[in-house]
Amino acid sequence: MATPVYIRMRQSIRASTDHIVRVKDVAKVAGSSSYKQIIENMAIYNIKDKDKNIVVIDIHPLIELILQRFPHIELEILGPNQCVVHVDEKPAKKPSLILISAIWLLLFIGAAMTIMNFHYDVSMEDVQQKLHFMLTGEEKEHPLWIQVPYSIGLGLGMILFFNHWFHKKFNEEPNPMEVEVFKYQEDLDHYVAINENKVEQDEDH
Repeated sequence: MATPVYIRMRQSIRASTDHIVRVKDVAKVAGSSSYKQIIENMAIYNIKDKDKNIVVIDIHPLIELILQRFPHIELEILGPNQCVVHVDEKPAKKPSLILISAIWLLLFIGAAMTIMNFHYDVSMEDVQQKLHFMLTGEEKEHPLWIQVPYSIGLGLGMILFFNHWFHKKFNEEPNPMEVEVFKYQEDLDHYVAINENKVEQDEDH
């Protein structure tokens, strides 16, 4: 009876230039201990400078590599059929304080303009004035007792919504930005796995 070995490809990993990608880097291996360690340390690909920043490792050469060494084992493939390797560039220089400050200022102004334009579109000032009149019976152009707590609450609400205060998180749940970045990265990996699979492109030619 053939010995079963289970291979589950990872969706994506990060590696540096000149790194030798091994089976254990791109997949999880389960099976007999007499095969597992040898299979995990098999070299699949050597990342080069010409690969730029993305390499797609397909399951097929991995299967061929294992079966060449152990032709009698039975491979069970689980999960995705490709692993996207994101190649980290050589350590870059730290960004300058001026550049960080300029980006922060640009984002701050953009966010402020967005909030102000929204409040202008929904006539928030008129709403607050009418709310003040309904509660006090007096007309006032700037009901600060409503506007100031509202402004503070708006800022606190954004902090709670994004679940972040600088590097501190209030709970373990991912914030909406992290979820969107994860979904974007997942879609990007899926696109790259289909359209930049070098193994399939070579087979087509």
